Amino acid sequence: MKKILYWGLILTLLVPVVAGASDVSSGLIAVASDEKTQPANVSSEAARCEYYMIFDSEGKLMDVIDNPYKDASGGAGTSAANFLGDKGVTVVIAESFGGKMTSAMKSKGITFYELKGKADDAVKEVVKLK
Repeated sequence: MKKILYWGLILTLLVPVVAGASDVSSGLIAVASDEKTQPANVSSEAARCEYYMIFDSEGKLMDVIDNPYKDASGGAGTSAANFLGDKGVTVVIAESFGGKMTSAMKSKGITFYELKGKADDAVKEVVKLK
């Protein structure tokens, strides 16, 4: 009986790690940034950043897109999460996320990481999780 509980606990703990890793290997990575060119820093605010830097699953910069919700009077987090999900983003990186944005990303199956520093370095850290 102890072995069954032990293995059940191990599997329960491993499933989120494996699920997060597959998100990185199968979709795009968006990094919130207030700069359009590299080396850009990770923005302190996910929903109200100036730009989203879009990387492929290997960490190569594909595009930089304007955040259409940076000046929204309300609902920026939910709108930004939906916008990124519609673009094929499966991972979002920022220094911090609001509660509404995290809820919206969870409902869309988007994984998120709170990281600081340069966008390139943050993406490398996430790609390592594959």
